[in-house]
Amino acid sequence: MGDTPLSLEPQELIELLASGRSPTVIDVRRQEAYEASDITVATAIWRDPLSVHEWSNDLDGDRGVVAYCIHGHQMSQGVAALLRSAGLTARYLVGGIDGFVEGGGPTVTRKSLPQRGPDGRTRWVTRARPKIDRIACPWLVRRFLDPDAAILYVEAEHVDAVAEVTGATPFDVDGVELTRMNGNCSFDAFLKKFDVQDEAVDALADIVRGADTRHYKLAPESAGLVSISRGLAVLHIDDLAMLDAGMKVYDALYADCRQRMSENAGEGS
Repeated sequence: MGDTPLSLEPQELIELLASGRSPTVIDVRRQEAYEASDITVATAIWRDPLSVHEWSNDLDGDRGVVAYCIHGHQMSQGVAALLRSAGLTARYLVGGIDGFVEGGGPTVTRKSLPQRGPDGRTRWVTRARPKIDRIACPWLVRRFLDPDAAILYVEAEHVDAVAEVTGATPFDVDGVELTRMNGNCSFDAFLKKFDVQDEAVDALADIVRGADTRHYKLAPESAGLVSISRGLAVLHIDDLAMLDAGMKVYDALYADCRQRMSENAGEGS
């Protein structure tokens, strides 16, 4: 505990989010500031900074905690200190959300985020035997909205009923908001709905769209993604096992997109 840094730089958090090793990110802006803002850091959940003792025991101590406020001053530093005093590995984000955004960190639209269930997790439901969109969209959810999200795969005719019973958000089925439309795929619908701001995800969206719609000219990786997706379906009978394996595939594609964005930025400087 004593050797743990007190702070985390924006670029460090960006890299952790991109690697799939996200800490628990806590937005501790005062309630009025949080509600006045349009955005939140990817995967963050808001907690009242004035009642740390009421929610600190619910945090996952194994993943570590990063607290942020607006500028990274006394609010987030105070909360991080209180969490450390409770035995958690907690740091504050240098520069707060303002510094994170300035550094190009991924954000999502706050008001569009779905409600979490009694267990603190969001729930999402779609058709069983996923291929492309039904792996890509859960990847996006867990990497940008809720790292602990519950993904439910059910028979197509039961998606609506399961959504009603569990409170899960349905996706990639006819008649719902988060589905393919007008030549776009469900992944595009997620990006639009939650206003995900991240250049590498935009590049990944071209790959997913090309694979899902079989328009392989959109991205050279699209045809390969189709083959990999078919292979995953052969290797895994269980849908959640397939999702776990697919998460690694999309992590790798996203990492490559980020690398290309970085190289292109270097060439332009």
